[in-house]
Amino acid sequence: MSEPTGKAYTPGKGRPTPKRTANSRPRNVTAAATPTDKKAMRAKMREERSRAYEGMRRGEEKYLSPRDKGPVRRLVRDLVDARRNVGSYFLIGALAVLLFSQPQWPSAVRFGANILWLLLIVAILADVFLISRLIRKNVRERFPNAPDKLGGLTFYGVMRSVQFRRMRTPGPQVKIGEKV
Repeated sequence: MSEPTGKAYTPGKGRPTPKRTANSRPRNVTAAATPTDKKAMRAKMREERSRAYEGMRRGEEKYLSPRDKGPVRRLVRDLVDARRNVGSYFLIGALAVLLFSQPQWPSAVRFGANILWLLLIVAILADVFLISRLIRKNVRERFPNAPDKLGGLTFYGVMRSVQFRRMRTPGPQVKIGEKV
């Protein structure tokens, strides 16, 4: 019987692959983690993550993400957190508009919901304009050589102002009405 030839043929096959001894990696039995080591390691990692999360919520610089680090970003956060923002109330107003614009309501109620929607949009635009001016003025005044672009800082402040105060990360460091 002749051996097959061709492209799909591998010479020496047709039998089980021999067990590797010389070319295989040596098993390091001592380095294998026992189940108790894994549990301890997981508990330690869990505690480190919770400590880092709490540090980030408190605004500690070493736990902040690169997006939030630096004195300029802290100033922007404090400026936004020290005032009441329309964006925080936008979701509640949008929910009211959604509820009262349903067809089962009388046309006067639906008209009122549309007016409320228009007022919300105008209020948001005015608030964004005011936040933008506040951020630009204070950053130029306190950090004239800041490497951050003012447009990016303004966007950072506006996005923070739209979030509910309790859900902002890092958490607010100043009270509403406090001088920054």
